[in-house]
Order: sequence, then C-alpha cells, then structure tokens
Amino acid sequence: MRRLQPPGWPPPKGYANGIEASGRLVFVAGQIGWDETGAFVSDALAAQVEQALRNIVAVLAEAGAGPEHVVRLTWFVTSRDEYLTSVKEIGVAYRAVMGRHFPVMSVVEVSALVEKFAKVEIEATAVH
Repeated sequence: MRRLQPPGWPPPKGYANGIEASGRLVFVAGQIGWDETGAFVSDALAAQVEQALRNIVAVLAEAGAGPEHVVRLTWFVTSRDEYLTSVKEIGVAYRAVMGRHFPVMSVVEVSALVEKFAKVEIEATAVH
C-alpha cells in the first residue's frame, strides 16, 4: 500500500488523499454502533463510532484482514454538528480500534439511518 500525496498539498489530518494498493479486495457493509447482540452500546456518537469500527474489524478478520488493510472508509452521520463537537472523542475511539492507520475517508451527513438509534454508519473497503 502506498499513500498518495500530491506535491505541495498540505498533509491531511486523520485521512489520506489517496492510496495505491494491490491484492485481494474485501468489502464491508455499513456497520453501526451496536454489538453482536444488536444492542446499541451507547447514545454517544464517539462510542457508536468505536463500536462500528470494532464491527468492521470483526468482519475483516473473517477474511484474514485487519485495520491496516483498510483503504477506504465512508462515514454517514446523522448530525454534522454532533460530529464536529465530538471530533476529539471520535479521534480517541478511532485510534483505539484502527491505530494510526488513516485511509481515504469521506464523511457525509444524512437525515436519518435505517436503525432509529444509529448516529453513524461506516462502510469499509480493504485490500490484502
């Protein structure tokens, strides 16, 4: 895997502008902040982010992959404002699960998610 950073561009914080990779592709469906029993771990956005990422890592493990193989994350959040006010806690939760691996990412605000209590849904693509 090689991070792509155009000359003269400021380094991104918490994500990569691009990644070049080759290998076996793993696609992980959108994961939300509930545990393996379907119970939400918390009403707090950062806690739901951490659980969604833990769910992604569990799915990746089924393919013999780990967080270091993730090349893209797409986040859907129900509140841009809550995301921005929780960004420090989200960073802590992210690093607890993903370490210091920062793939290509997009964060999109949506009006709602299918699961009523979900505040975030995260999709992942990995290459290993």
